[in-house]
Amino acid sequence: MAAKSREIIKEKDVDIIEAESVNIKQSSVRAVEGGHVEMQQVGALSIDGDRLEVTQGAACIVRGNEVSLNQSISAVTAGNNTSLNFSLSPMVVSKEDAVSNKSAVGIMAAKNIKVKSSTSVLMIANNIEGNVTTLFDWRSALAMGAVFGGVFGLFSLLRKK
Repeated sequence: MAAKSREIIKEKDVDIIEAESVNIKQSSVRAVEGGHVEMQQVGALSIDGDRLEVTQGAACIVRGNEVSLNQSISAVTAGNNTSLNFSLSPMVVSKEDAVSNKSAVGIMAAKNIKVKSSTSVLMIANNIEGNVTTLFDWRSALAMGAVFGGVFGLFSLLRKK
């Protein structure tokens, strides 16, 4: 579709959307690019924009300046400021602040992380505040990497003989 200033889509299957302001409801989209993107009950492959608000959606890649996921799933979430509420994302990367409220995260990296009753495999930040259950801290992740590296090195030596 051609770039427009405002795009409203409801109950459609769309390939590519480019607009300054996008509002999509109950649809599936391959790629969305815009300034302010609002999505409700949408499945998308790629979402890129300045301000993104996804409610009850699913996406592979979400990139933006201000990213907000509410009851959503995203494979990779990246932004300057990210917020996850009742959501799931295996990888979250944020330049500044990341907020996780009752969400599940694989790896979350940000300058500052605020957490409320969330779980994660690994969190990396200068400052983490709140109630979080993590599988690894930085020491255990380093030890796990050393163990895997040693086992891989041993198998590669044995394989050469």
